[in-house]
Amino acid sequence: QVQLVESGAGLVQAGDSLRLSCAASGRTLSAYAMAWFRQAPGKEREFVATISWSDSTTRYADSVKGRFTISGDNAKKTVYLQMNSLKPEDTAVYYCAADPPPYEGVYEYWGQGTQVTVTS
Repeated sequence: QVQLVESGAGLVQAGDSLRLSCAASGRTLSAYAMAWFRQAPGKEREFVATISWSDSTTRYADSVKGRFTISGDNAKKTVYLQMNSLKPEDTAVYYCAADPPPYEGVYEYWGQGTQVTVTS
């Protein structure tokens, strides 16, 4: 089992950058596929990015491709989401999630979320 805690919340202007962190306790992160999701007010939670430790592959939602970068440090048990060129439509609560084997996209573990607000 793993516990996830996000940090890095912020209120920024359009065009600014922000880095979110997701610290894990429990099992090593390499046992999970890790991802970031977000939920804007009045909208459903949506996928943002994911990283696979086995082959270091990453995948992004089209809306953030080229602006956001997911990375991780297994020794620190931390996953990051570097967000550049932020837009007001990126405003949301951002959640970190872990997908255990067999990595079928069933995210069993979630953090409590961290708020990102982007003003125009």
